[in-house]
Amino acid sequence: MRYSKFIKAVLPGDTQQNNVIRGVSLIILAAFAISIQDVVFKLFSSELTLWQIFTLRGILAIPLLLTISWVNGIQRKIVVATFQKWPLIRSIFITTTFLAFYAAIPFLSLSTVGAANYIAPIFVFLLSSYFIKNDLISSLGWTGVILGFVGVIILLQPGTDAFSAWAILPVIGAAFYALGHIITRTRCQNVHLAAMTLSLNVVMFLAGVVFSILLVWIQPNEGVFEAYPYIFGLWSSMITTDWLVIALLAGFTIVIGMLLAGAYQVAPPSIVSTFEYSYLIFVAIWDIIFFGIAPTFASFTGMLLIVLAGLLVLYRKSDDA
Repeated sequence: MRYSKFIKAVLPGDTQQNNVIRGVSLIILAAFAISIQDVVFKLFSSELTLWQIFTLRGILAIPLLLTISWVNGIQRKIVVATFQKWPLIRSIFITTTFLAFYAAIPFLSLSTVGAANYIAPIFVFLLSSYFIKNDLISSLGWTGVILGFVGVIILLQPGTDAFSAWAILPVIGAAFYALGHIITRTRCQNVHLAAMTLSLNVVMFLAGVVFSILLVWIQPNEGVFEAYPYIFGLWSSMITTDWLVIALLAGFTIVIGMLLAGAYQVAPPSIVSTFEYSYLIFVAIWDIIFFGIAPTFASFTGMLLIVLAGLLVLYRKSDDA
């Protein structure tokens, strides 16, 4: 099936309509794909640096996206749209999210990192009420917002021995993630999915290149390098398995980019973002299967409150209206 036919099969012709069912289906598929990608990142974080992965993945993903666009006769259209103002701003925000998220992955369980990052739907909900006038906050919605932040506090346990400063990174990333998807809904509804995916991959590739060069120039001291080689280390040599992992991640980033952008194009962010919580179910399973890490009572309670918060913010219309 040609790429254009695939897009028409999974997305509505009119991206202005609120196709909630399709948006929810796309975001659940995206959450599953992201969870698998995160397992790969965690498994190989001791082999390659974060910046090496971002750079090499872009080297593979960008030509592939351009080739797909060329085959479908839309390469020029895609390239022009890729470097427009709003797709680039969106890509910068989401790249910041991914960098914060993946920087924390080696030091925390996937469930903890994911739950901290998935305060993003709360941010999306708050921002939607301000930027998208039909996304009003109900009294139950406000309860959900408060409950979500309580869940994050229980999950991260600040002020205790269980707290890790690395858990702050995905919370910061969550704010940028929310901004990126608000832009998708308000400014990028008519931008081709391939253009938004290409724009994101270009920005992630440039981030990998820039930080790789900075590390060569700055040359962190050996203590920092030995403590955090994944973040502050220089590129390591590659074997065949490493290249296969990079190719796998390149494929994931293309699929995930289109699924995320498509979901937020066709349905209200406050609804779509709620179903992103399905990611927590997937990574809790992967934590047990791949890493032998079962959720603690505190982490389970925190995640449960965050999910409950997401369900409450589904009530978008004001009770006073």
